[in-house]
Amino acid sequence: MTGPLRIGNASGFYGDRFDAVRDVLTGGPLDVLTGDYLAELTMLILGRDRLKDPRLGYAKTFLRQLEESLGLAHERGVKIVTNAGGLNPAGLADAVRELADRVGVPVEVAHVEGDDLAARFPDALTANAYLGGAGIAECLRAGADVVVTGRVTDAALVTGPAAAHFGWGPEDYDALAGAVVAGHVLECGTQATGGNYAFFSGHDVRRPGFPIAEIHADGTSVITKHDGTGGLVDVGTVTAQLLYETGGARYAGPDVTARLDTVRLAQDGHDRVRISGIRGEAPPPTLKVGLNRIGGWRNEVVFVLTGLDIEAKARLVRDQLEDALGKHRPADVRWELARTERPDGDTEERASAYLRLVVRDSDPDRVGRAVSGAAIELALGSYPGFHVTAPPGKGAPYGVFEAEYVDAAEVPHTAVLPDGRQFAVPTPVRTKEVEPADSGPRLPDAPPVVLPDPLPDGPRRAAPLGLIAGARSGDKGGDANVGVWARSDDAWRWLAHELTVDRFRALLPETAGLSVVRHVLPNLRALNFVVEGILGEGVAAQARFDPQAKALGEWLRSRYVDIPEVLL
Repeated sequence: MTGPLRIGNASGFYGDRFDAVRDVLTGGPLDVLTGDYLAELTMLILGRDRLKDPRLGYAKTFLRQLEESLGLAHERGVKIVTNAGGLNPAGLADAVRELADRVGVPVEVAHVEGDDLAARFPDALTANAYLGGAGIAECLRAGADVVVTGRVTDAALVTGPAAAHFGWGPEDYDALAGAVVAGHVLECGTQATGGNYAFFSGHDVRRPGFPIAEIHADGTSVITKHDGTGGLVDVGTVTAQLLYETGGARYAGPDVTARLDTVRLAQDGHDRVRISGIRGEAPPPTLKVGLNRIGGWRNEVVFVLTGLDIEAKARLVRDQLEDALGKHRPADVRWELARTERPDGDTEERASAYLRLVVRDSDPDRVGRAVSGAAIELALGSYPGFHVTAPPGKGAPYGVFEAEYVDAAEVPHTAVLPDGRQFAVPTPVRTKEVEPADSGPRLPDAPPVVLPDPLPDGPRRAAPLGLIAGARSGDKGGDANVGVWARSDDAWRWLAHELTVDRFRALLPETAGLSVVRHVLPNLRALNFVVEGILGEGVAAQARFDPQAKALGEWLRSRYVDIPEVLL
């Protein structure tokens, strides 16, 4: 087919801007509207919903959004593809049909299933394989107007519609890889249009518009947004999102392994960035399976320490509480003192620091009344000015996430078509184990991983790294990634040699004892650091301050380094 396929995103997570579905549908031309509602934490939330009511397990917000927008989509001929089905895609598909009948909109609804592997992992609350876009494509080819899925890769919401529209086969690797990259840019919504952007201060990003990918038959694309919407789309915003939650140069998925070291970005006009050059390889033979379990019980108390003798006050209440817990001490007890106070503070809050206590145990009684009671009983017998940010609670369960891998042939990827027929999506005939980008046969267009020539010696000045480099960070289970990119060729010449793994560890001392792997992406003038284990057992375990590592990159940008004055 000729002409681009315009795919828009209206949700980057469960809880995103409610009116985005309507706004994206009415803001300009569109062919497909996607919505990403799932994350590792979301699957745990939906799992707990399903325990209360087996009919649930899907993103209820999507139904409310569709109630006011299904007619708009039908009038405009826009297909809707979403993973809001979560743990119950069939249930959501039925709910969409009921909604369509109630509002009088004649639409064909299909869904994708087979990702649920709970029977194989009976000790997990949820166990779901990450499927590709082939099932979505089959549903669309069969005439579906709305396609609901369970756990698919975020990029599958784009690869499926693109494959159906352009007639791509499972071995059109370069085209599929291009769609994967476009899908990765779209998946987090406004993070591609100025949201959470390192260099936000030079732009009006108070209400960024949602992103759109204009995808062409060869897999190249242009990232843009509807005219008149807020935010911006430039090479920087797209680079930031490309680095988000990635690892090495080979970005593996069930449809294709996309080579991030072949991606080329170019400004293509106002709020338009062209993505080209992407090469693809056969997908790996296995599928990732996300497992969520209830890990135990958790509680926390935050003590406010005001004025003088902050360290002594913290030491006193810590000793008192440790003594009070005695033989009932939880298995995991962590204290963190945040010195947020200022000398001679002009408000009480600016004169205060926070001492945070977090406890975990498999026994709810050890983190419940035993902890909250011990804390409150100190109220009149501890440090001067004793108070806490909120009354201690009885504790709550926390989840843990882990990833397993299973043979793709063992997962029954199934497209349930609008007429109820079931189509078994075939397993890829050709697969390839994922290798580091600097091993194995090199693709003809893949640049060698070589560093640029370093900058000549010259005067330097201590300044925050973020003056010349952007960053974006995120979580993958218990690991975190920090993508760092330079804004100019000269800055890249310096950054590539300066920010080694050892320097990274020195700037972020929390990573000092952990495995840190650096990946180089010269086309993007970027380095991607993967920090293994910094998030413990995943976001739901809340093992550290900033449990999803969202601000790890901003912490790095705030650290002072000796930067060549020519760059400042």
